[in-house]
Amino acid sequence: MRHSRTLMSAAVLAAGALVLSGCSGSGSSKPDDVLTLWHFESETSAMGIAWEQAIETFEEETGATVEFEAKAFEQIRSTASQVLNSDEAPDILEYNKGNATAGLLASQGLLAPLDDAVEEYGWDDMLAPSLQTTARYDEQGVMGSGSYYGIPNYGEFVEVYYNKDAFAEAGLEVPTTLAEFETVMQAFVDQGVTPLAESAAEYPLGQLWYQLALSQADRDFVDAYQLYTDTVDFEGPEISYATETVKDWTDKGYISSDATGLKAEDAGTSFINGTYPIFFSGSWWHNRFTTEITDFDFGTFLFPGSEMSPGSAGNMWVIPERAQNKELAEQFIDITMRPEIQALIGNNGGVPVAADPADITDEKSAELIANFNTLTERDGIAFYPDWPTPTFYDELNAGLQELLNGTLSPTEVQQQLGEDYQSGVDDIVG
Repeated sequence: MRHSRTLMSAAVLAAGALVLSGCSGSGSSKPDDVLTLWHFESETSAMGIAWEQAIETFEEETGATVEFEAKAFEQIRSTASQVLNSDEAPDILEYNKGNATAGLLASQGLLAPLDDAVEEYGWDDMLAPSLQTTARYDEQGVMGSGSYYGIPNYGEFVEVYYNKDAFAEAGLEVPTTLAEFETVMQAFVDQGVTPLAESAAEYPLGQLWYQLALSQADRDFVDAYQLYTDTVDFEGPEISYATETVKDWTDKGYISSDATGLKAEDAGTSFINGTYPIFFSGSWWHNRFTTEITDFDFGTFLFPGSEMSPGSAGNMWVIPERAQNKELAEQFIDITMRPEIQALIGNNGGVPVAADPADITDEKSAELIANFNTLTERDGIAFYPDWPTPTFYDELNAGLQELLNGTLSPTEVQQQLGEDYQSGVDDIVG
């Protein structure tokens, strides 16, 4: 292989961040046949495997050399504004999507708009409308409209994981309606089993709360909640249903009140060890479950009775405004969107955005990707409950802990969350 791969330790990264933050523009340049690329995926992850192949393909086809540096997520996040405003900016990097990340950099003029490249390569035809939302930002850095500032080539979403063996032993089928889902959970309770693995100190209880709201919602509600297109009524039918149902499910024993002190890792591992037969959370758990669950078989299904689910496009390829080889960067992005690279993502536990289903040979991966494709085909990607404001993740978790503890009623929780949400939105849009 001709490309160079630079792996940085945390100490070196920290030192590098200090050096880069002091850059004042030295006028440095590099050859026009060298592409500098940063990302933070591990070598063994689905994206790391696929992008390594994309680098090889890129070098073979273009004759250019890739200088790749593996960065830490937090290092890129915390130093991006300084680094990308210097002559040390890479030509292309993986960056987090959302108003507070890619949107902020776009509003500061640090990312190059990609509209011409999108038209040239047809990337918009490969991305479902809901996946394009996090790729586009207006002048304020709010996602959903304006120019393209990034291109995702993988996705993520929330689904139901279930213990197939436990379902079979209980004589239960995969539910297709919300009523059937509640019947399944009641059957486990009748056997003395708490059905849902949950955490309220962190996600995924907030994801479940949002999913319940989505079961009563339409795209207009999502746009209002996520994109600030209208006022969100926290006393309205969507959020009221979600909050009251979480309380009801706790009272019925579907959710343990002990979840108030549990974190996401606790919930996930309790599903892995078979303590709880159902887990509602993200596709990022899928590969871990595949490798760590040894005592039973698991399956997945979309949340019944809802057309939408929490989820989004994954992190994006972005090109800094000060990148020196933007055309090479665009060529590399296009290679990562090819069917063969998308298939590598899919067959290694990831969720590709433009794969040919026939190329996915792993059975569980095919099921995962089919669920994602079902959502995108019906415009069902609805983002995440904490996205609207920088502080709402902690505020939502705190409110749901109060709900499970019984220290606040559903109405009181909704009022508190509504005030927290609106305060955060006002700070963003005025």
